[in-house]
Amino acid sequence: MSSELNENQLKRVLQGISIPPQPQVMVDLHMEQAMPEPDMTRIAEIISQDVGLSAAVLKFVNSAFFGLPRKITSIQQAVMLLGVTTITNIVNGLAVKSELSDDAIQAMHSFWDNAMDVAAVSASLAKQLGFKYQDESYALGLFHNAGIPLMMKRFDGYKDVLIKGYQDENFELTNVENQTFKTNHSVVGYYLAKSWGLPKSCCAVIAYHHRIDRLFTNRVPGDTTNLTFAAILKMSEHIAGTYKHLGCAEEDYEWDNNKHFVLEHLDLTEYDFEGLVEVCREQGISTE
Repeated sequence: MSSELNENQLKRVLQGISIPPQPQVMVDLHMEQAMPEPDMTRIAEIISQDVGLSAAVLKFVNSAFFGLPRKITSIQQAVMLLGVTTITNIVNGLAVKSELSDDAIQAMHSFWDNAMDVAAVSASLAKQLGFKYQDESYALGLFHNAGIPLMMKRFDGYKDVLIKGYQDENFELTNVENQTFKTNHSVVGYYLAKSWGLPKSCCAVIAYHHRIDRLFTNRVPGDTTNLTFAAILKMSEHIAGTYKHLGCAEEDYEWDNNKHFVLEHLDLTEYDFEGLVEVCREQGISTE
């Protein structure tokens, strides 16, 4: 995905979709993160300014996924225990939900729950596989489908097209979107992630996350990081049942068409994969 499009080209690609500005809480947190020595107290203060966000953060960090030995009762405790990057990822995900939710996306009740599940599975898989970019994997899981709310807001009937794409045995969702709307949620999500300052690797995978066969068949020699991000994301979507929650499909055709790329890249057998899934279940993460 080229980042060198001029303004007119970008307008054509986005088809009148307005990319919302980065929420202020994310801006403030990213600025503090960029400091040579981030101030944990200041980070807690930034989050605490939003009472609703603070409550959501505490609810999430006390969930079964983190399995903390004691209940966390303050944002300060959460920051000190989980660290700046993890807390920032959680806040980013909740801020995205707040910023992009509207009546249309609320009709898809499980959309945001599924995004949080995919993020949690992604972080778990990254840890199990010894992939050092666990926080980035979590962020990718949260943001990978962030173009969907913007597409739903812009185009009537988008939900029907989304479902049609997921229920196609050949899984050509991106092509179906392009044919119908002259753009797709992957490219919209790419520009949203890019404008909100997500890591470049996350942006690159978002752009092609429903065409990962292209990433694997046109791989750059020696550059395996993006492929590992893509592999973890596809496993996470399958484990979290995205095909059911977003596509109302009975079978995950995307996984069926791409799992050989994923398992071969990660040097995993089907048995190994089931072992990873079982660990996610033991951690209390919602699977399907």
